[in-house]
Amino acid sequence: MSVNFPYLSIVIPIHNEQENLEELYSRLTQTLDKLGKSYEIILTNDGSTDRSSEMLKELHLRRPDQIRVIEFNGNFGQHMAIMAGFERVRGEIIITMDADLQNPPEEIPKLVAAMEAGHDVVNTHRQERQDNAWRLFVSRAHNKMREWMMPKLKMQDEGCMLRAYRRRIVDLMASTGEATTFIPALALNYATNPTEVGVAHAPRSAGTSNYNFYKLIRYNFDLVTGFSLFPLQVFTMIGMSVSFFSFLFVVFLILRRLIIGPEVQGVFTLFAIMFFLLGIVLLGLGVVGEYIGRIYQEVRKRPRFVIREVLEKKASQSVLESVRE
Repeated sequence: MSVNFPYLSIVIPIHNEQENLEELYSRLTQTLDKLGKSYEIILTNDGSTDRSSEMLKELHLRRPDQIRVIEFNGNFGQHMAIMAGFERVRGEIIITMDADLQNPPEEIPKLVAAMEAGHDVVNTHRQERQDNAWRLFVSRAHNKMREWMMPKLKMQDEGCMLRAYRRRIVDLMASTGEATTFIPALALNYATNPTEVGVAHAPRSAGTSNYNFYKLIRYNFDLVTGFSLFPLQVFTMIGMSVSFFSFLFVVFLILRRLIIGPEVQGVFTLFAIMFFLLGIVLLGLGVVGEYIGRIYQEVRKRPRFVIREVLEKKASQSVLESVRE
C-alpha cells in the first residue's frame, strides 16, 4: 500500500507553553488549511512542567492524521527538540517556529513561496521587533559580533526561529549527531541557494521567555565555538603580542636597573601589569575550556536526547510508542 507523505512539515519545540497552545493550534491550522497543501505538525515537548503534555495529547486526538507529538524524558533544549522533529519529518519543505506566537503563523506562506521559488534555505529577520529594550540591545550587539567573527554566516537576525529548509538540508543536519549545535548556522553550511525574508514580530501574549541570562550566554557560546575558531585565533595573536611587549618591558627594566640602580618605585605598576596579564591568561583558558568541553561532549557519545514516547497515527490508528534515542 502506497504512503502519501505531506508536502509541509512544521516542527515546533514546546516548553511550558500551556497559555499559548490553544491559540497556536487555531491560528496555525487555519493558516495551513488556507494554503491548500498537505501538511503535518510535529510538536516536541521539551520537559514541560505545566499542563503542556496533557494539552498536546488532546491536540493530537483532534487531528491524529496531521499532529504528531514527541515527548522528551526531560529538558534537552530548544535545538535538540527541533532535531528530534527533524529525524521524523515526512515533508519536502520543513518549517521551524517557536510556540510563543511572537512569529505569527500567518507568515508561513511567505516562506513557502520563497522555497517554491527555488531556494533550499529561507532565513528570516524580525521586522519592528516587540521585545524589551534590553533584549533588543543584546540581540543587535550579538548580531554585530557574529558578523565580525563569522562573516561567512550570512544572517541578518540569527535569533528568529521561523525558518524553512528543504528536506535534503534537514536530513544532512539530522545525520550529524552533534551533541550541541546551532541549527540556522548548520543549515547555511549545507545550503547552495539560501535567501532571507522579513517577517512580522509580535509581543509575547502569555507566559515568559525560556531564555534567561545564562541560557543566552550558553546560546552564544554554542554558536561561536561550534562554527568558528576565531576566539582561539584571537588569543593566539594576543599571546604573541603580549609576549613581544613583555620582552621589551623586561629589557627596559634591565637597562633601567643598570643605569639608575636598584629602586622600589613602580611596585604597584608591576602588580597592575601582572594582574592584567593574569586576567588575559584566565580568559584565554576559559575560551580553550569551551572548545575542550564541546570535544568532551562529543566523544562521550551519550544520547543527545531521550524520547519517552511518540504520539502519531500509524496503520490507520493512533498508537503510543515508546522510543529510546
